Amino acid sequence: MKTSNQYSAIITLLVMLLAAGGILLSLLVNFRYDFLEYLIPAVTVTAGSFLIIKFFFNRFVEQKINPIFKTIRRHSLAQQELKNQIEKEDIVKELNKEVQVWANNHTEEIKKLKQLEKYRKDFLGNVSHELKTPIFNVQGYILTLLDGGMEDSNVNRLYLKRAEKSINRLISIVDDLDSIARLESGEFKLKMEPFNLVKVAEEVFEDQEMQAKKRNIRLVFDRSYSKPVQVVGDRRRIMEAISNLINNSIKYGKSGGKTTVGFIDAGEHVLVDITDNGIGIEEENLPRIFERFFRVDKSRSRESGGTGLGLSIVKHVIQAHKQTITVRSKVGKGTSFIFSMDKA
Repeated sequence: MKTSNQYSAIITLLVMLLAAGGILLSLLVNFRYDFLEYLIPAVTVTAGSFLIIKFFFNRFVEQKINPIFKTIRRHSLAQQELKNQIEKEDIVKELNKEVQVWANNHTEEIKKLKQLEKYRKDFLGNVSHELKTPIFNVQGYILTLLDGGMEDSNVNRLYLKRAEKSINRLISIVDDLDSIARLESGEFKLKMEPFNLVKVAEEVFEDQEMQAKKRNIRLVFDRSYSKPVQVVGDRRRIMEAISNLINNSIKYGKSGGKTTVGFIDAGEHVLVDITDNGIGIEEENLPRIFERFFRVDKSRSRESGGTGLGLSIVKHVIQAHKQTITVRSKVGKGTSFIFSMDKA
């Protein structure tokens, strides 16, 4: 490592060598050998040269280096701070290191901005598509009724019911988007309290029973839970997350299949495991399943009335609890979602 003193010493040494060469040349020319006569001036010149070179070198470094620090650190260094760095550190090596870090950070930042831009475009396209379908349906039903369908008793009631179904779908999409926005902004405050996960899962089973029967899918626990599994969290939000996961397993399950819920003791946490033996998810789609409106099977999920926001809500609910959620899946074998909860 070379400090400013070392840089200055090197330059001074070069000056000394030039001075010594000049003295030697003078001696040879004048045939004089009284070195003491030349020693004192040489030492004086050397010391003076060192101080002068050091002063101008430090000034040069301050003028050239500080603007670079200002760029990479978003502020310039105080004069004393910069002076200390010049005196004690290899300022060139240090600057090179900081520039490298700055460049890497900005490269990563640009990459993230490009990803966010792509995500934004995809999101706007998905929102437009999801809203457009029920809006056009409602428009079509109303126009049919206005064009004479109102007079036909076999048509008017049927089309009004269909229009109501599309309107309910619009309301569901808007409500889910509102929930996600509030969770992301931190506006949604969790009501933390101890509760029994087994009881919550049983209530979800009851709510999803009709939907499961339609697709001939059984909802079961992995074993008998005679004792409560106590955790701390927002009971209503965790119930919503479990409900979305089970509903998702029903949508993508196979007729005659099952969805299994289990709880695993993991020290200070409880792992909630929701597993199905449905159609599974391709490996390349796994990183995207928590994206808004992303669907593995678009036709099936739309037919079942899903908004495409359920898994995104699950992710935000779990993250709001400062917990994690993971997914494992094999095509044709099924899918497992596992998330953690703090023990009560």
